[in-house]
Amino acid sequence: MSSETTAVHHDDHEHGEGMNKRKIWNVFFVLLGITCVEFFIALYMVPGHHMPINIANPVYIVLTLFKAFYIVAYFMHLKFEKMGLIMAIIVPILFIIGLILVLTNESHHWFDLR
Repeated sequence: MSSETTAVHHDDHEHGEGMNKRKIWNVFFVLLGITCVEFFIALYMVPGHHMPINIANPVYIVLTLFKAFYIVAYFMHLKFEKMGLIMAIIVPILFIIGLILVLTNESHHWFDLR
């Protein structure tokens, strides 16, 4: 029984080693940097006509996806749980694809009414 307790304690210890103060601050500064880039684009590049809005919008989406990955992976601790991370990504994508299919079908119905 003590070997089981030791094994469980050892697994918890390995899981806890994934995040320490230094890594938390590193993730914080990565998120801060991405947010600063987004604000720079939104407040300087687009209004100053250095970047068109049709280029800025996909850049915002990509940067926001990077921030979402960091938040989910580190602050929700899913980086250390591979199956949880996979399920957190795959399930919403499947729901979004289903929603798009339903809305596409519904839009065809509205066009047929005209």
